Amino acid sequence: MFMTFILGLAAGFGSPYAEPHIKKALENVLLADSPMEPRELRMFSFSICLLGAAILSIFFGNSAALALALGAAFGVFGPRVIETIQAKRAPDYSEEAESVLDDVKEKLDDVKDNLSGDDTKS
Repeated sequence: MFMTFILGLAAGFGSPYAEPHIKKALENVLLADSPMEPRELRMFSFSICLLGAAILSIFFGNSAALALALGAAFGVFGPRVIETIQAKRAPDYSEEAESVLDDVKEKLDDVKDNLSGDDTKS
C-alpha cells in the first residue's frame, strides 16, 4: 500500500513534466479539430501518469489501482471523445446560415433604400 502511495506521488509530481509530450501526441492524433483547454490537458496528463503508476503497481502486487487509474483517465477524457464523435456526425450549417442571413440583410437594406427613396419623391 505504501508503494502505491509513492507511485501516486510520483504520478502527481511527474504530470507537469509529461504534459508537453502528451499534448504533442494528442495534437497529432485527436485534437487537430478541437484543442484542449489548459485545465483539461493538465488533468489528462495527470490521469496518464496515474495510469502509468497503476501499471507499475501491478509489478509490486497491487492490481486494484489499475482499475482506478483507467476510470480516472476515461472519466477525464471520455466526454471530449464523445463530443468530438457527435460533432463529426452532425452537419455544420453555420456557414450556409451565415450566407443566407447576409443575403436577407442585403435585401432588407435594398427595401429600406427603396422606401426611403419613395418618401423623398412625394
